[in-house]
Amino acid sequence: MTDPANPLRILIPEGSSTSAREVITILGLAGHHVEVCDPSPWCVSRYSRFVRKFHRCPGLRRDPAGFLAFVESLIASGRFDVLLPTHEQGLLFAKVQDRLQGRIAVALPSFESYRTAHSKAGFSRLLARLDLPQPPTRILTSQSEPRGATRFPAVVKASVGTASRGIHFVHNESELASALHAIDAGGAFDEVLVQDRVAGATEKAQAVFCRGRLVGFHAYRQVAPGVGGGEAVKQSVRRPLVASYLEKLGAELAWHGGLSVDYIMPDDGGAPLLIDCNPRLVEPFNAWAAGTDLVAQLLRVSLGEAPAPLAESRDGVLTHLAMQALLGLAAHGGSRVAIAREFGRILDHSGPYAASIEELTPLAHDRLGAVPLLMTLALLLASPSSAAKLARGGFGEHLLDVRSIREIERLNS
Repeated sequence: MTDPANPLRILIPEGSSTSAREVITILGLAGHHVEVCDPSPWCVSRYSRFVRKFHRCPGLRRDPAGFLAFVESLIASGRFDVLLPTHEQGLLFAKVQDRLQGRIAVALPSFESYRTAHSKAGFSRLLARLDLPQPPTRILTSQSEPRGATRFPAVVKASVGTASRGIHFVHNESELASALHAIDAGGAFDEVLVQDRVAGATEKAQAVFCRGRLVGFHAYRQVAPGVGGGEAVKQSVRRPLVASYLEKLGAELAWHGGLSVDYIMPDDGGAPLLIDCNPRLVEPFNAWAAGTDLVAQLLRVSLGEAPAPLAESRDGVLTHLAMQALLGLAAHGGSRVAIAREFGRILDHSGPYAASIEELTPLAHDRLGAVPLLMTLALLLASPSSAAKLARGGFGEHLLDVRSIREIERLNS
């Protein structure tokens, strides 16, 4: 990788996700020059001392072609060494990566592999083909398809969706019909998964691949929930069996870049069950705190290096996201007093935050992160019920839907 005396110039093509914000912290602490583009001037990543310049751009979901043209104009300026996709814009860049070659360093798999990992139905079929464990699953292609064999409780998932969008928990035929209708009404009824709901703890793992070879792995479990399917407090864990699953997936897809999975650790002690895939690194700060710098490894891969695999992460490292904790408490009915008390525990590093490190807005390294944190606190104290609206605001233009995916598929590479 580039000598520390000559830091890399890195373009992050969105600033609204928690993953982007954490990547920026890791890059900034390593001394790299980071610039961000996003359609929102209020995105969480803008409030970081590590962002040297912010570029307001068209939204990926509403205007993929316009977003691509904007990013290509930044690349054409010659100011950047590496393009580092941190969310679903990777699908777009995978489609046009021939246009990027020779202009900027980036690590991407083939478009076909990315599409397989991005689609919940495609990922489920891949697991079945590789004989990797997943909950019992059916794939529906229309609302009218017979559903009599469904076992309850079940989880219904639109084939396109992240951050728990398009996921419904159902307990009977009536709730199943309502969930399918809601997915259809939202324009996401491409294919729908219906999975048996398995009792157990959900964990997450993330990896970096170099042309199908696993060169970095980390896993963590949820200690306390946040909002929108996220974690408020995490603890690193060692999961060699899950690493072997990812190794098999990456080899089959000839994956190049970051790849993450969600899985269930069943209460009955059975093998971990894979339930979701994200074709990127998801919130990599816990890995960094546990001694596995997946972001630096991704930079090496992006630059064309073939790095040796990283050492195993330390077990038991705790990290937290203060904003997620406050939003999660409010979303679950927490009062103003409870929210204020929780904020006090975060500041004191007491309760679940004892021995834990803040990963989203680490004020010890980046005091500008206090702005979104205090704004979130003030809004929740004014209206605790606003948590759901605030969460939806974070799931914005950096996310794709069926229409924007179809538009990307039609683009010329």
